[in-house]
Amino acid sequence: MSDDTPDHRARRGPPPPPPRRGFDWRAAALPSAISAISILIVFGALGWAITSAEQWPRIRLQFFNLDAMIAAFPRVLQGFWVNIQVWLTVLAAILAWALALAILRSLRAPWFAPFRLMVVIYIDLFRGVPVLLLVLLFGFGIPALNLPGLPNSGLFWGGVAMVLSYAAYVAEIYRSGIDAVHEGQRAAARSLGLTEWQTLRYAILPQALRNVVPALMNIVVALQKDVALLSVIGVRDAVREAQIYTATTFNYSSLIVAAGLFLLATIPMARLADYLTRRDRMRRLQMAG
Repeated sequence: MSDDTPDHRARRGPPPPPPRRGFDWRAAALPSAISAISILIVFGALGWAITSAEQWPRIRLQFFNLDAMIAAFPRVLQGFWVNIQVWLTVLAAILAWALALAILRSLRAPWFAPFRLMVVIYIDLFRGVPVLLLVLLFGFGIPALNLPGLPNSGLFWGGVAMVLSYAAYVAEIYRSGIDAVHEGQRAAARSLGLTEWQTLRYAILPQALRNVVPALMNIVVALQKDVALLSVIGVRDAVREAQIYTATTFNYSSLIVAAGLFLLATIPMARLADYLTRRDRMRRLQMAG
C-alpha cells in the first residue's frame, strides 16, 4: 500500500519551502551598465563630431562665450521673470475660460443649442489660426484702435490672444474628460432628482477633471514655452532681452542663456506630466482589474 495517502501526507506536514535564491547583482547591474555604456558611446561620438568640426571654435565663441553669458544673465533673468508672471496669469485665465466653454458645450437641454453652436464656432475658429498670428493681430491691431475704456498695452492684448487660442484646445480636453465619464453616472444623478447643472457639478465634472490632469500638464508645458511669442510685439521677456543683447554685441550667447532658463522651468514640469500619466495609467489598470 502506498504511503502517499491523504492521512500520511497530513502527518508529514506541508512540504518545505523552496530554498531562497540570493540577490543576483550581475543580473541587476548588467542592464544598467549596458545602458550607461551606450549613452557614453552615443553622446561621446556626437560631442567628438561637433567639437572636431572646422568651424567649432568660431561657433563656441559666438554661442557659448562664458563671459557674454555672465554679462547677459541679469537682463535675461529679469525678462524671464516677466515670462513666468505672464505664464501664470494666462494659465489661470485659460483653465477658467476653457472650463466654461466645455460646460456650455456639454449642456444637453434644447434651449442651450445656440450656445453650443457658438462654442463650436469659437473652437473651430481659434484652433484654425496660428497662435503667432493671433498675437500679432491682437498685440498690434487692438491698441491701434485706441478704444475708450480698454487698455492699449501690447502685453495685455498679446496675453488675451494666447488665452483665446489655448482655451480652444483646453476646452476640447475638458470635453473629452466629460464624455469619458460613463453615461450611467449621469443617469443615476438625474434619477436622484438633480438638475442638469447639478449633475455636471457634483457627478460629472469631478471625475472628468481627474481624468484630464495628465493631458492638461502637457498644455501647461507648451504654454510656458509659447509665452516667448509675445517678444514679437515688443514685450521685454527673456527672448527679447537676449535679442537686444545680441543686437548690441553681435554675440548669440545670450540666446543660450534664455534657452537654459526655459529648460530649467520646462523639464521638471515635463517629468511631472510623465509621472501623472503613469499614475493615471496604473489607476485605470487597477480599476479594470
